[in-house]
Amino acid sequence: MSQIGNAIEKRDSGPAAVIEQYKTDLALVAASHVKVDTFARLAVGVLRQDKKLAAAAQANPGSLMSALMTAARLGLEPGTEQFYLRPIRRKGQMEVQGIVGYQGIVELIYNAGAASSVVVEVVRANDQFNYVPGLHERPVHTVDWFGDRGDLVGVYAYAVMAGGATSKVVVLSRTHINRAKAKSDGVDSEYSPWRTDEEAMWLKTAARRLGKWVPTSAEKRSAVIERADLALTASPAAGVLEAADPDEDDGPVDAELEPEGGWPEAATPGSAA
Repeated sequence: MSQIGNAIEKRDSGPAAVIEQYKTDLALVAASHVKVDTFARLAVGVLRQDKKLAAAAQANPGSLMSALMTAARLGLEPGTEQFYLRPIRRKGQMEVQGIVGYQGIVELIYNAGAASSVVVEVVRANDQFNYVPGLHERPVHTVDWFGDRGDLVGVYAYAVMAGGATSKVVVLSRTHINRAKAKSDGVDSEYSPWRTDEEAMWLKTAARRLGKWVPTSAEKRSAVIERADLALTASPAAGVLEAADPDEDDGPVDAELEPEGGWPEAATPGSAA
C-alpha cells in the first residue's frame, strides 16, 4: 500500500474525506473558472445521493479521484449530464467511471468562444427530416412535439459560429450509433448510460463528432473569436476533443495526473461518504 493510502487509513477514510484531502491536487489541474470548494461539495453530494456510487468510491477511491481530476481539468460539473459518475465492475472489483456527457461536450464548444449556438437533436421515425449537403446549409427538422414520434433513427449536430456561418453538419444513423456503442467500455453493465439514458448517448455521440470540427476548450473565454470560419477548414479544429476517433465513443476518460505516490488504495470497510 502507498504511503498516502496508509496515511488515509489512520483517519476517516471515506470518499468524502479523500476528496477533502486531495482538493489541493484538484485545484492544481482545474480549469480556471472552477471553484474547487464548490466542485468538491458537488462531488460529495452526488456520493451521498447514490449508495451504489458511494460503495464503488469506497472500494476504489483512486478511481473516484481519477474521474474527478478529469472533470476538474475539463471544467465540468461531476455527477451531472456534463460529466457522469458511474459505478462499474472491472475484473470483479467495483470502481468509479467518469464519462463526459453530451452537455459537457457542448459546454467545451461554448467555452472556446467561436460558436454562438450549438444544436444537437435526435431524429425519430415519425419526424420529418431533410438535409442534402451542398443544397441545405442546415438540416430541416419538423417535429410533432405532442404526438408519438416513434423510435430513434438518427441524430445530428452543428454549431452556428459567431459570424453567422454554419459549421460542418454531423448526421449519424443508427448504424453509426451502434458502431460507437459497440466500442463503449462497460456497455453491458446495468449502470451504463447506454442502458439508463440511451437518447443522451446518441446526443453525446453526435456532439463528440462535432467536437472534431469546431474549437473546444476547457477554459471559458471572455472574448468571442472573431474569425468564425476557423471551423470550416478541411481538417479538424485543434481542441480538447481533437484526438477522438471518428467511430470512437464514449468510454471512460481517465485523468493523466496523479499525486506523487499515487491515489489511495481501497478504504477501510465501514467508512461512508
